[in-house]
Amino acid sequence: MGGCFSKPKPVEVKVELSLLEKEKEVDGLSPNGKASPFADSRPNGALGHGSDDDSTPLPLYHKPRDYVEASVCHVKDLENGQMREVDLGSGRALLIKEHGEFSAIAHKCPHYGAPLVKGVLSKGHVRCPWHGACFNIATGDLEDFPGLDSLPIFQVRVEKDKVIIRANKQALQSQKRSKPMARCSAVINSNTGFSHVLIIGSGPAALVCAETLRQEGFTDRIVMCTMDRHPPYDRPKLSKSLESTAEQLRLRSVEFLQDHDIELLTEKEVVAIDVKTRSVIFEDGLRMEYKKLFIATGSKPKTMIYKGQDVENVFHLRTPDDANSIARLANNKNAVIVGTSFVGMEVAAALTDKAHSVSVIGIETVPFKHALGEKVGKAIMKLFEVNRVKFYMLNEVSEMVGQHGQLKEVALKSGKVLRADVCVIGAGSIPATGFLKQSGIHMDSRGFITVNKMMQTSADGVYAGGDVVVFPFPPRNNKKVNIPHWQMAHVHGRAAALSMMGRAAEIKTVPYFWSAMFGKTLRYAGYGEGFDDVIIQGDLDELRFVAFYTRSEEVVAVASMNYDPIVSRVAEVLGSGKTIKKRDVETGDISWLTDKGSQ
Repeated sequence: MGGCFSKPKPVEVKVELSLLEKEKEVDGLSPNGKASPFADSRPNGALGHGSDDDSTPLPLYHKPRDYVEASVCHVKDLENGQMREVDLGSGRALLIKEHGEFSAIAHKCPHYGAPLVKGVLSKGHVRCPWHGACFNIATGDLEDFPGLDSLPIFQVRVEKDKVIIRANKQALQSQKRSKPMARCSAVINSNTGFSHVLIIGSGPAALVCAETLRQEGFTDRIVMCTMDRHPPYDRPKLSKSLESTAEQLRLRSVEFLQDHDIELLTEKEVVAIDVKTRSVIFEDGLRMEYKKLFIATGSKPKTMIYKGQDVENVFHLRTPDDANSIARLANNKNAVIVGTSFVGMEVAAALTDKAHSVSVIGIETVPFKHALGEKVGKAIMKLFEVNRVKFYMLNEVSEMVGQHGQLKEVALKSGKVLRADVCVIGAGSIPATGFLKQSGIHMDSRGFITVNKMMQTSADGVYAGGDVVVFPFPPRNNKKVNIPHWQMAHVHGRAAALSMMGRAAEIKTVPYFWSAMFGKTLRYAGYGEGFDDVIIQGDLDELRFVAFYTRSEEVVAVASMNYDPIVSRVAEVLGSGKTIKKRDVETGDISWLTDKGSQ
């Protein structure tokens, strides 16, 4: 795979299936801030060959003390297709050998800091073992998501059979770089009611769309508007790290957006779109015209019907403020979670070390049954029960019982009454597209916007992406599907931006998502909707397993816990256009996925 927007080529994936030493995922902050200079790096040990188009400009003169140079190994220490993390004294780098040539890049994925040496190396790129992001080993460029930043690359040369790396010290410390972006060339009055590109939303689809436009040389006005009061932040972390602030979760700072002429309007709700006049109407009466419009409003909580709608301390987790309030109110109190969605279950896990009690109400027999199957769902449910979480399955809420307006109990339709000081509703979501009902933009019966492979809607000049769309999915014969993954929203944002620029490229990415509970991470790649069987290798009781989801005789998705980087490896195979047959995984022999790829 040459990136998620490239024509797929057959990929020969040489990998190793093993229960690797547990890598602790540091819940660090997502990338933010300005790009770090990384000097005149040279990939693959080739003199005079650099990636100037994607390098951060530096002053012409660099002081030698800004660099470090070190001999890191003997030329024969690495075989083709192997990677090694090496220490340069001022920091670490990832040394790679492929086709007899060496290259060196940053050793951590800039998304969450995963060690790339534990990832998957395949024909010119390395895939992150945690969340599937891909980086070109020659240029360091981000080729597949999630994440926003690329990697710095370092000069490699061979002298007297010694491999020597020369690196900029600042790049070694930062472990990331942002692609250069164009600036807006027009003189813009911020009160002007026109934007060449208007983006509704501030999630990953919106942000990647704006950044891609600037990276591709777009020099006209870009306005991004959001109902949120915060700059773009890492929403998946809300349910995993309830006490994190918006500042800690931010994806890009206000200063970063300003530096790249991406205007951000916060607390701005769109109430209508007029596609004939190409204008957007806001709740406060503001009207803004556009040349191109990108709709990335995401999802909103599914409405639940119960008595006591006006009782306080009942939350839908949407913002950092919600998360902080939930954590504060649950401290040494009784918490009830309604719904066994990934968000609901992550909140339940996060509250176990804060709340006096945690109860979960679900309508299925086990959590995640629809997404992961009954066997995997039961195994994860046991993990929660061991951690003092009580389940009330095949149940629904009938009433939120309050005293002086404050929540005191949650009454179930079964007649059971649970003590509750705070309640979080995580019972699923619907697309946030209510404002489009009179717009003429085509939506399906569920309210999802229908788009083509270039993310274009039925209205001229209007694009959409992320959780709000159904789009043609090549592995299912271009059936229009909704895949509400954080990673997929990034892909849609880039695809829409390229389409606006007249450089449309078909999406070729493999869907990838993750969930974290009690220090353990579930990883999932593929599109398993409609799976008819689950082939499990490993030990479900120990939560060290890989589950292959099959449809007819093909593997359509994979999930794992404590089996890194198997999900990234399978994603690599599927991304290359190859088919994995059910018979290939049900025998227990998965030797076709083995290799010694890292040291």
